Amino acid sequence: MKRITILFSILILASLITQAQETDSTGSKYLNSAELMLANNSRLNIGGYGEVHFNQPFTQGQKNLSTLDVHRIVMFLGYNFSPKTQFVSEIEFEYAKELWVEQAFLQHRINSYINFRAGLMLVPMGIINEYHEPTTFNGVERPVIDNRISLSTWREVGLGFSGNILPLTVKYQLYAVGGLNGYDTKGVFTGSSGLREGRQKGSKAYASSPALTGKVEFYGISNLNLGLSGYFGKSQSKLYSKLSKDDTASLARADSSTVGISMIGADARYQLKGMELRGQLYYTSFSNTEQYNAFTGTVTSNNDLGKSMLGYYAEAGYNVFRLFTGIEQELIPFIRYEFYDMHNSVDAETDKNLNYRNTIITTGLTLRLNRKAVLKTDLQFTKAGSSDDYTRVFNAGIGVMF
Repeated sequence: MKRITILFSILILASLITQAQETDSTGSKYLNSAELMLANNSRLNIGGYGEVHFNQPFTQGQKNLSTLDVHRIVMFLGYNFSPKTQFVSEIEFEYAKELWVEQAFLQHRINSYINFRAGLMLVPMGIINEYHEPTTFNGVERPVIDNRISLSTWREVGLGFSGNILPLTVKYQLYAVGGLNGYDTKGVFTGSSGLREGRQKGSKAYASSPALTGKVEFYGISNLNLGLSGYFGKSQSKLYSKLSKDDTASLARADSSTVGISMIGADARYQLKGMELRGQLYYTSFSNTEQYNAFTGTVTSNNDLGKSMLGYYAEAGYNVFRLFTGIEQELIPFIRYEFYDMHNSVDAETDKNLNYRNTIITTGLTLRLNRKAVLKTDLQFTKAGSSDDYTRVFNAGIGVMF
């Protein structure tokens, strides 16, 4: 925890020092594609984003094939029924073949501070899950912790409220959503993959108990945005289906197939005079893991879901074209340090796996042709467990948003 405190202290201190030197009028409230559509007064709204990737891993003494991938093409369709009632949808093609609905929700404005939302919505955890358009982040691939600890792109069917408390310059979201699938015909959560395979994505999702998720963002200091997010609930299990409340043995068996989940996220973003700083932290704790691992394990070995997971990163970049006059494009060298541990802590019956502890350093260039089109390249170094060796991957890609 000491390293985490130092990283976030550096980010916040740097932003406050620079804030004391100069006040910038650009503000620090961010809008993703869905929110931009909701702010548009047109009756019918169309938008989208897309990215194409090239990935080349390097292994000493070994030849590796590169990967060329139309990673995703996304279309947004929205409709304003009235100034107060709106609908937003997001339809995504992944890997040039998979089709998903990533958002489909109805919003009704109750007053200036409260909006009611219902449908398929993004879980408001961290930065990337809501702001994942390729023009909004450095690096070809999204930060690793947003895949391993959080579950980008994480969406569930639910309902709740969102809005801005303008006198406090605070944006908030609070939703009740369907929970993660932890057991259907087998255990879904593991130490290596964490919760990722439990996303139900609004596709014939089932629910044995709801989850609560929310986020608060403070943007009252110019150029600085601070976020605090959370997800709390119990995993879902199909063993509760048609289960008699008087069948204590079957109830106990179903209870052993679930875990309690408490996920906390904290993030910070700061921009001024070409400088870009951002940092993010996730901490997830579980309850009932000893029973879950024993119940979902095989005859010869138990599953290995840990008691807690931890992940964080700190990133810095600077637009070097700002040093020259007359250049509208932005060229941003950046570096990001990431760390995550799927076995941050384990129960008494689970052996801690050091290979679930990873360090990633990503450094590269982002060329913003404008705010809606980017060229990206980076080199990513990953070290697993106690190894001193880093694996290397070269990435390049394009990204657009409209």
